[in-house]
Amino acid sequence: MDSGLRIIKANAVKKMDTEIQNSKLKTQNLYIDLVMFLLTLALISSSTVYAKESSIAEVVERVSKAIVNIKTEELTKVSGEEKKTSFMKKIIAGEDDEEESIENIGSGVVLDVKGIIVTNEHLISRAIGIKVKFINGKEYDAFVLGSDPEYDIALLKVTDEDDFPFLKANRNKKIKVGEKAIVIGNPYGLSSSVTVGVVSAIGRNLRIDERAYVNLIQTDASINPGNSGGALLDGDGNPIGIVTAIYGEGKGIGFAIPIEDVMVMVSEFLQTGSKRPVFGLFVDKKKDEKGTYLYVKSIIPKSPAEKYGLRVGDRIVEINKKRIKESIKLHSVFKGIKKDVTMQLKVLKGTKAYFINIDDKDVESFHFSPVDELLCNMRVSDIKGYPKMKFKLKDKNGVVVTKVYKGGVGEKCGLRDGDVIIKINNYKIANKGDFNAYMLEGLKRNYILYQVKRNDNLFYLPVKLDALL
Repeated sequence: MDSGLRIIKANAVKKMDTEIQNSKLKTQNLYIDLVMFLLTLALISSSTVYAKESSIAEVVERVSKAIVNIKTEELTKVSGEEKKTSFMKKIIAGEDDEEESIENIGSGVVLDVKGIIVTNEHLISRAIGIKVKFINGKEYDAFVLGSDPEYDIALLKVTDEDDFPFLKANRNKKIKVGEKAIVIGNPYGLSSSVTVGVVSAIGRNLRIDERAYVNLIQTDASINPGNSGGALLDGDGNPIGIVTAIYGEGKGIGFAIPIEDVMVMVSEFLQTGSKRPVFGLFVDKKKDEKGTYLYVKSIIPKSPAEKYGLRVGDRIVEINKKRIKESIKLHSVFKGIKKDVTMQLKVLKGTKAYFINIDDKDVESFHFSPVDELLCNMRVSDIKGYPKMKFKLKDKNGVVVTKVYKGGVGEKCGLRDGDVIIKINNYKIANKGDFNAYMLEGLKRNYILYQVKRNDNLFYLPVKLDALL
């Protein structure tokens, strides 16, 4: 009996041990399966991350060919101790008229196979020479096709007639907050530098360094000096903006102009036969407790503005019953006026308000004549007869400046009696007729650069026009 019970107990214990061993094996197998699953998951995740990193690398490799390094040369006056340390001086007239040539750097994006490049206006606004360098090391001269100080956008053209790599802009691309953002540019002159972040916000309006920016894209992708004019891209490499501003009060905050706004300006400048209507006011945007207004600084004689009774010191507070906004684009105010429709201005003269109804025909039919006196407040003449003898000129082509009036555009840009203007915006000037034509073209494009001969010296003078309405 006892032996039988011992056998039964032994069998039961043996069975239990077997079950325990089987349970352990199952647990171990489950553990192994779990570890294998987690390893597989990790490998898949790693592969996905690697694929994303490879995707960014591929985007950068593809688009960098159309991102250029821009170098501009501009003149700045030096005096006192600065003269001793200047690395390159140009004496253009007299002992005290010493100027130093300085170099600025930035970025640009090629938008057309023929070498049309978009960059920032603040980079080229006083440039006397522009060079663009591609990632393959090739460098070319470029000139300004047009600029828009209000958008902070400028359009350049490479002088060479080769075909160039370019980016195609999709104006209908919807930008979403949180999507990937890639910045490619040349910060501090370091070519083709890449930073990655996200679109932090859209539709930002702000003021930086006395310049008002509107409808900007905000990104946390690192933007540094020299990135200006570079590309803001989405994760697929499509351009969604042109880098324009750094917010100095905070790190990781940069801004770009939406590509849709950029392409509107590009289309305007490339459109043949387009004309910028001029009302005849030089204005400043100002602000008080009631809001933004346009302060009249000066008036072009014989212009529609003078005809309608506007005077220096007047304040324009409304256009077509809408309050002036800081985002207003002056160059397009009269461009959008429809035929046979009047435009109404609300003007404050002192404390009194007046309403002025402007006929579109008066604006459309206004022509600067003479251009030199009305727009530049100076006189130019063909190089012949008395002016040629007076200034002892041997030149055959160009126009000679015979009188520069105080306080005008001519004086502000540095012209003097006896100067010969040889080129305007890279176009050769043969006579006063050419001067008038290219001045009006430059006015339409918001950019005028003179090549001037003074005695035996050749130099450039950028003409910085005030905001013209």
